[in-house]
Amino acid sequence: MIPGSKGGRAGTSCPRPQRTRQRGAAILVAMLLLAVVATLASSMIWLQHRAVQVETAERARAQIIWILHGAIDWARLILRTDATAETTNLAQAWATPLEEARLSTFLAADGNTGPDGGLDAFLGGAITDAQSRYNLRNLAETDPTVQAQEVAILRRLCQWAGCSDDAAGRIAKGLRQAAGGTDADAPLMPQRLDDLTWLGVSTADIERLRPWVSLLPAGGKPINVNTAPREVLAAVIEAIDLGGADRLIQARRNGPFKTVDALREHLPSGTELPLARLAVKSDFFEVRGRMRLDDRVIEELALLERQGREVRTRQRVRVQRVLDSQAVR
Repeated sequence: MIPGSKGGRAGTSCPRPQRTRQRGAAILVAMLLLAVVATLASSMIWLQHRAVQVETAERARAQIIWILHGAIDWARLILRTDATAETTNLAQAWATPLEEARLSTFLAADGNTGPDGGLDAFLGGAITDAQSRYNLRNLAETDPTVQAQEVAILRRLCQWAGCSDDAAGRIAKGLRQAAGGTDADAPLMPQRLDDLTWLGVSTADIERLRPWVSLLPAGGKPINVNTAPREVLAAVIEAIDLGGADRLIQARRNGPFKTVDALREHLPSGTELPLARLAVKSDFFEVRGRMRLDDRVIEELALLERQGREVRTRQRVRVQRVLDSQAVR
């Protein structure tokens, strides 16, 4: 027997530690594979869930857009019904705003307006007379005398609105340059009030002027004395102040002015009226539709032109935003 051996088994080793290591490695590989499979499965589930959310949001957005299109068509129908009226005034149907209401109240034929009665969406909107405000497009007039008169009107509005001192001059100069279009450095012609920033007008000044000015596709459109606010009336009729404009508004509440000459009864004797800048009927209207679904809001603003009984869409802008949770009623 070899020294140091027991029972003649010298030189042999025990295989148990090696099998234990192999078994541990197999378990580790199995755990890694399981983790990879679980990760892939959870990723696939998340992607599928995300795809469903995106599809649901896109479907809701498409539905809202179609509903807003229907609201614009509804506004066109309302304007068409008043097309034959002698005047355009605030007592007509178009001037009544649609307060925000649950959409299901319009769609549910059985009167079911509960949570399961339709989309949890709210629709609102309003029609405003675009010719109740001063048309900035008039500032592009080429005649120096008329041009000075138009700038004077805008200066009065800017003064009452609290705009910066150079706002009126900046707007007038920019619109004249844009209308000329011969200078290589001339700005583009603004299409909406928000585009006045192209002319260097601040956003704050635009918001201050927004209730009193518009930007119609063409110049020369008179303001409607039956719908214009007092500031616009006093700015256009240079011979009166804000108090005189208030008296005109009080007078039209008893009945709309049938003609521009009817204003003379409520003005001091000898008051000169700028007849070319005043009218009793309007051709341009702004329609604002608002759709709220949960915390998402889509607003559509359309400029409509009425020619006889035909009402055409001249501009359309859509804005989408997300409301703060505290703003959702």
